[in-house]
Amino acid sequence: MGNSPHWVRLARLAALGLCLLLGFGCAAIPPVGLAYDYFVSPRDDDPWSRKIRRWQQRERSDTGEDALRAPAPVAEPGVAESASGDVLPTDLREKYNSFRAEQKRAQARDLAEWIQLQSREHYVPDGPIDRWATFAETLRQDGDDCDGLELLTFHLLRDLGFSEDAVFRAIVYRKRDGQHHMVTLWFEDAYDPWVLDPTGAMTSGMPRMSELPGWVPLKVFGVDENFSVERSRSVASN
Repeated sequence: MGNSPHWVRLARLAALGLCLLLGFGCAAIPPVGLAYDYFVSPRDDDPWSRKIRRWQQRERSDTGEDALRAPAPVAEPGVAESASGDVLPTDLREKYNSFRAEQKRAQARDLAEWIQLQSREHYVPDGPIDRWATFAETLRQDGDDCDGLELLTFHLLRDLGFSEDAVFRAIVYRKRDGQHHMVTLWFEDAYDPWVLDPTGAMTSGMPRMSELPGWVPLKVFGVDENFSVERSRSVASN
């Protein structure tokens, strides 16, 4: 990600001051008590990296007729420059950025609702062996479990023009029972991304990660990227 936006570069630098909190297991201001760095280089012994690399290789090579090609991005990610609360923007640039942000959020919310509806008909469990499907495989076999259906949100957001530096796949887990799940994260905010859950097992709608305290992010990755998630040292020590 040589062309990573400024906030990603800052997040990577901030990784030097973070400690590893998460374990293994299938607003530019950080929210108080829930500040994560989502873009930390994984450790050599990271338990997820091997599986992620295998999926990445298969995803890059599986370009069958069912796979869709994304157009060039038509919009950039980032927090809109609109004013908050009841104060409405008056400057044309602010109005434009505010309207653009509203439209992108509406698109993402519609997609979250659509994929959860489709999962009722096209959810296919893996069985005893967990295998991550490629996007083309998911389309060819007319469905998959959460990690296959999630690829529809991951690819469609990018097809709609959301930057590759803002949309990632993510492995999350639920602390109370150790259950793992695959979701799409949209980083309109570097510290508090929107969550698009393909099956609704984690959440419905499109909440921010800070609104789901029962779930913890473990990994963030794409077709070429692989990051670990760590919690801020200052937050973890509170």
